[in-house]
Amino acid sequence: MKEHPILMNGAMVRAVLDGSKTQTRRIMKPQPEPVPHRPGDYQWPCNAFQSMVSVADTRAPGAHGMAGDACPHGGHGDRLWVRETFGYVPPDEHQRPLSECRIEYRADLPAGNTNRPGGWPATECVGDLARPRWRPSIHMPRVASRILLEIVSVRVERLNDCSDADARAEGTPGGHGVIPSYNYHATPSEHFSHLWESINGAGSWAANPWVWVIEFKRVAT
Repeated sequence: MKEHPILMNGAMVRAVLDGSKTQTRRIMKPQPEPVPHRPGDYQWPCNAFQSMVSVADTRAPGAHGMAGDACPHGGHGDRLWVRETFGYVPPDEHQRPLSECRIEYRADLPAGNTNRPGGWPATECVGDLARPRWRPSIHMPRVASRILLEIVSVRVERLNDCSDADARAEGTPGGHGVIPSYNYHATPSEHFSHLWESINGAGSWAANPWVWVIEFKRVAT
């Protein structure tokens, strides 16, 4: 069993915590390209196997978790520790070693709340480097992570192959009001595509890249 870090934004973290998110999709790098003389199949250079691996290979009978073996995020039974936006809060108004500080997570703030860690109003912290601040998820050390996931399965597919059931497993159930300025009842897939573009930019859903589909369950820490 191996452990790998994985970045998640606030919406993803909240969905994992409430149990509605059991899948995550990550863009494959590099993207698979068409296999010569095998119409419909795609392949990519795989570091794990030191060779080209095709999508059809990962789906063949007897593949036995080949996609997970090839996935840089890990395979069946491996664990993912979640990196999220966080902050250190000292026990008083003085700077303290990080080991003496409490850890807070921005995903726990109510929607629209702009406070700094420790409840400090952002307007009172302008230019004050001594006040607690939110730190980017990429800088979270393992010891600060509160969420541990175990990979259940891994597969390779196109982003737009995400079904409504998959979208619900991504923590995006759809409904009224989940997409700003959209006055209709959004399907789970529409909800997920909106979330995807909010993270990856306009046009990223239509680009329909190949993705790793990682299913997981939460593990007690």
